[in-house]
Amino acid sequence: MNLSFSTNAFVRFTVTEAIETIAKAGYSGVELLADVPHLYPFSTTGPDLERIAVCLEKNRVLPANINANNAAGYYGAKFWEPVFEPSLANPEPEARKWRVGFTKKCIDMAEFLSCRNVSVTSGRMVPGVRPEKSLALLRQSLLEIVEYASAKHVRVGMEYEPGLLVECAGELEVLIGEIGSGNFGANLDLGHSYLAGELPLDVARRLGPRIFHLHLEDIAGRKHYHLVPGDGDMDFQEIFRALHAIEYKGFVTVELYTCSEDPERAARQAIDHLRSEYNRFKP
Repeated sequence: MNLSFSTNAFVRFTVTEAIETIAKAGYSGVELLADVPHLYPFSTTGPDLERIAVCLEKNRVLPANINANNAAGYYGAKFWEPVFEPSLANPEPEARKWRVGFTKKCIDMAEFLSCRNVSVTSGRMVPGVRPEKSLALLRQSLLEIVEYASAKHVRVGMEYEPGLLVECAGELEVLIGEIGSGNFGANLDLGHSYLAGELPLDVARRLGPRIFHLHLEDIAGRKHYHLVPGDGDMDFQEIFRALHAIEYKGFVTVELYTCSEDPERAARQAIDHLRSEYNRFKP
């Protein structure tokens, strides 16, 4: 099991401090936040990326994913919660163009850092805009992005979430078929899947080899709030069985942006629990 941890829990730290702490906690990978205060693409320079590449190599961790889901930097604000707009389906042409450009810059950063994956979301449904229209705009944006990413040998993974335009595995499966590119697939957040009432094995088999990267956290009840694994109700052995069934070999990234007050403790608690559950699962 290749475990990674997202720097979006470490927004009170520099990105290099986050990488070092994640490596010391025992993770073999790190997901890099493409937003303030880490790798916001419109302010991250070539020398910044060189320092990050050196830090990754020094700490012997691999970049699992460039998380391009949010855009707090667009508003000049500090990161405090996911900000999906302007999205790839935004009805305003200039706003949508901005997001496409933002995502291309994230793909450039992924290429520089030899990171295989960039994650995106669809954004939310907009009042007054029918979902069919929003989906058409999303497809238009994705076709441009996926073509750009293909030339850079980077994969684009869509992350679905209840309440977004693309909010379940079935909808993402249809979208993957419509885009029709081998480098467009899923950034599967298993907490979101749990909230959607999906079974891990069903989702794993449905999306199969198009699962490029995974997000993992715990959920209590049906409240969308990311908890440290072990603090909620999710069945991690069931998840590991599902991933084993499809021979998933990629990174599983623990995403705990809710734990910014003490991310190091959260990272260590998460890896201990997941390793324990994985060892209990092993056939």
